[in-house]
Amino acid sequence: MSKLKKQVSKFSLEGEIREAIAKEGKLKYLKIATTEREELVKLSKDLTKNLPPVAIPGSVVRVRGEKELNQKKGQVKLTAYSLVLANETGASAEGGVVVEGDFRARKSKKKAKILVCQKSGCNKRGAGGVCKALEAALSDRGLEEEVTVQKTGCLKKCKAGPNIVMLPDKERYSKIDPEEVPELIEKHFAS
Repeated sequence: MSKLKKQVSKFSLEGEIREAIAKEGKLKYLKIATTEREELVKLSKDLTKNLPPVAIPGSVVRVRGEKELNQKKGQVKLTAYSLVLANETGASAEGGVVVEGDFRARKSKKKAKILVCQKSGCNKRGAGGVCKALEAALSDRGLEEEVTVQKTGCLKKCKAGPNIVMLPDKERYSKIDPEEVPELIEKHFAS
């Protein structure tokens, strides 16, 4: 399998809001101090729409979302999709504020597809088996309605076939073995 440039995983952290950062009059980021360090957390668009003006410095908050590691640049980006105000003990405040954004909002705008090269180089290296494994893995997880497997022409890495592209993430994989397919499906499409 090819090396990944970006790795996306889920995160959850609790800490004290040190700073609320707005751009163009809209709240965009929270600087949160945890017991280990300070983290800059971007708020998802969906979350900011539903967020009342509660992001007061000094408030204790729990956030969940996606952590994106860009290996090429060595940077970590945290994007929050859920925010819970808590009291000093960490319990949800009485009548407290819980704001949930759509965790999959940015991915649901485009139809999820998996492009699989069907040109001769990839076919010789097992693209047909990869297609069958993709369809079976999607069916096992009940994702056949949400994710389409699309056979395509050349994806420009003929000697490293079979090649696939996961959309809407635009992640490319080469030298795919059918045994790797369930792991890829979990990574990109599991809820």
